[in-house]
Amino acid sequence: MMLKKVILLIEEDIMQQKVLCGESILPDDLREHGVEIVIGQRQSVVLDIEAEENTTACNSTECNGAKCRGAGWMDEVYGGVEDGTEEHLYITDSEETYRLMRQRGRYVLPYRHENNQNADFTGALYVIEQIEEVDYETVDLAYRRLAGLPWEILRTKRCIIRETTEADVDSFYNIYAEPEITRYMEDLYEDREEELAYVAEYREKMYGFYGYGMWTVLTKEGTVIGRAGISWREGFDLPELGFVIGVPWQGQGYAYEVCRAILDYAKIELSFTQVQALVMEGNEKSAALCRKLGFRKGERVEEDGEQYDRYLAELTKTAL
Repeated sequence: MMLKKVILLIEEDIMQQKVLCGESILPDDLREHGVEIVIGQRQSVVLDIEAEENTTACNSTECNGAKCRGAGWMDEVYGGVEDGTEEHLYITDSEETYRLMRQRGRYVLPYRHENNQNADFTGALYVIEQIEEVDYETVDLAYRRLAGLPWEILRTKRCIIRETTEADVDSFYNIYAEPEITRYMEDLYEDREEELAYVAEYREKMYGFYGYGMWTVLTKEGTVIGRAGISWREGFDLPELGFVIGVPWQGQGYAYEVCRAILDYAKIELSFTQVQALVMEGNEKSAALCRKLGFRKGERVEEDGEQYDRYLAELTKTAL
């Protein structure tokens, strides 16, 4: 599933001033990425939604089509889920349109400007405020979050790093089945359903709030080979680099390739200047990787009864 259409339901004067005749790059940028852009009339959409709601509940044969266009009429006009609505994103500056669209399960972004400062967009994950600065990437990321699709974080020469989904769990169990993996890190939940619930909660709370965390590492052919990312450990004041590469892919440079890219991302995109890595005592492979990445060994710390060497990296020196 991917974004194919953006429908703008915005006050006409604002549409002309901010989008069509202004400096907005959104229309051209969407078209360049193969996304259709549609200029709609928000009032007609509200009336059509309300008409359908009234119609759906109407079983009278007396209207003879005069007031009732038939149940599901709006779906024929705007498309139901089966017709691709799940690949559409609506942008509206109307509180009423926003509310009705959400009630109907549409993916909708509210837009706040000087003429609607008092609009109530309660429950919105994101609110557009400077539409002139919005581009395809901004809209696509918002769409993916609303649709429950993972964000692709970055690509390296051989790998794709993206947000984890429940579909990755079985691959994780295969990776963590190797004793070499769990020797130096916490295992997954024994109960698969608990792990699935953990991933779902992690996606909502970590990705949804912070926008980053531990991600899934795949080859460009789509094989899950590990996990890596940036997260926060309770009791510490620095973000932490974490990584695990499955045994069949170890010794081929994947860990360095992925972690080097993540550190660069942490500096450039997340504006971190320092990152830590905790390496369990005896884990020489991870210690060697940290040194290769430019980390310096710090103090020894205890975490959950285990001894760790704390490695620190100054991103202003190590990134790029």
